[in-house]
Amino acid sequence: MPVIKFTYTDLEELLEMEIDKDELIDLLPMIGSDIEEYDDEGVKVEFFPNRPDYLSVEGVARALKGFLKIEEGIPKYPLEPSGTSITIDPGLKNIRPYTACCLVLNVEFDDDKLPQIMDFQEDLHWVIGRDRKKVAIGIHNLDVIKGPFRYFAADPDEVSFVPLESDEEMTLREILTQHKKGQAYAHLIDQYDRYPLIMDSEDKILSMPPIINGELTKLTSDTRNLFVDVTGTDQQAVERTLNIIATSFAESGATIQTMENIYPDETFIRPDLTPKERTLSLKNAVKLIGIPLTLDMVVESLRKVRFDAEVADEDTVLVKIPPYRADILHEVDIIENVAIGYCFRKIEPELPQVATVAREDPYLEFDQNVREIMNGLSFTEVMSLMLTNEENHFQKMKLQETERVEVAQPISQDRTMIRQSLLNGLLEFLEDNKHEELPQRIFEVGETVFLDGENETRTKGSKKMAAMITHSQANFTEIKSTSDAFINNLGLEMVIDDLDHPSFIRGRCALLKGVKKETGEICVEGFFGEMNPEVIRNFELEYPVVAMEVEFKTLK
Repeated sequence: MPVIKFTYTDLEELLEMEIDKDELIDLLPMIGSDIEEYDDEGVKVEFFPNRPDYLSVEGVARALKGFLKIEEGIPKYPLEPSGTSITIDPGLKNIRPYTACCLVLNVEFDDDKLPQIMDFQEDLHWVIGRDRKKVAIGIHNLDVIKGPFRYFAADPDEVSFVPLESDEEMTLREILTQHKKGQAYAHLIDQYDRYPLIMDSEDKILSMPPIINGELTKLTSDTRNLFVDVTGTDQQAVERTLNIIATSFAESGATIQTMENIYPDETFIRPDLTPKERTLSLKNAVKLIGIPLTLDMVVESLRKVRFDAEVADEDTVLVKIPPYRADILHEVDIIENVAIGYCFRKIEPELPQVATVAREDPYLEFDQNVREIMNGLSFTEVMSLMLTNEENHFQKMKLQETERVEVAQPISQDRTMIRQSLLNGLLEFLEDNKHEELPQRIFEVGETVFLDGENETRTKGSKKMAAMITHSQANFTEIKSTSDAFINNLGLEMVIDDLDHPSFIRGRCALLKGVKKETGEICVEGFFGEMNPEVIRNFELEYPVVAMEVEFKTLK
């Protein structure tokens, strides 16, 4: 999860008061953080990715002002018109069509603050931007450029500039192939004939979103005025990201100036810091939190977490949501903030006033039966996370990427999607345990999730079991006998057929079906075989690996 580090001095300057260190350490978990470490100088805290507004010390200070009753309700951020604009080229429609920009004046950087800004930017790239795929951010020295600005699609071989961390002018295509940032993010735009570019009125190039900024607009400790651009493929995410950045700078005393963002058919003034309005039912809040709240208590709690709130009727509170809160999607999210403002420590736990007779879930009984079979075949169970990433799940397994359930706000680059197979998780386990004695025989029983083929707004789950063996003599015969024993212990008959699977050696992989002898019904379906040496090398393993994976159809 995102981690930020700040000094007590930085926080006290923003709060304009001294704060007791012990009180701070006690309070930070109440606003949704996990304290990793702290000392006499500062604190290192981890936040859930649903709160990107906490990824700067300014955002933390803003929240603490509410809890400490220094300031309550929605913060007010005056906006000034800049008198300048950015024009968006219609040629970007199928590349990266959206942008939101503003000017930030009178910032104060020093050698400590500059790295904090860079870390804030990169954290937002991960939490909201999906490693720049969805959103990319550029922060530039405004004093060396002049508006109005253009965001357009450029010929990659005809335009050149000096990218950050370089002293050599390069074409856009050369940046993708020769610069380390270009190589890392080339996959985001290299399939297009033209690449995104931001240029000022004097044809000075600011950046090549989402790849890299120009050396011309590099920030230094002497920088005082900024041009901020946010570009991407999702307009709402782009605009929310700009709101988070702009309000963070405003918390430290900077002046925010709006810009006209001119699209072919419409013009927007950004940033737009207008609060969004929602209603909250007192009845629902009491039911979910479980304490006897009043309307006044709800209003007070929401104002402590920097919302505006007022009573509308005997059951309804009108709530205004700050423009930097990207996490409020439903009434439940507002109720969670009521609980946070009320303070979780004040909510006393109670035992439920019911008596029940428990029994094991039949669904789990089947799982236990599968585990007992695999344990009896001398396999050791492992349990991996349901979240994985596209590289391990597809590229390293030599599989073509398919539609999958993605994590909207991933906690890290390693956890960006929900798994569709258990195999790569087992290979990651073997990779982490190369130092252990061979042979290694492991298995896992777990859920996988797919998009519904008929309606891709829905998902469907699938229970699977996968097993893997590695040692110097692991071969097809060994995994075939294991598969046969497993299917027979389920009371089924194994039927096999040829299968060409990219993760396995051609000719050494078989389709597997577990069939009821009496009816011919297929209850289990999967495959087994010897894994492709390239896949084995991708996970940095040194010995042959054989594996099986089955999906349970009707036995659950």
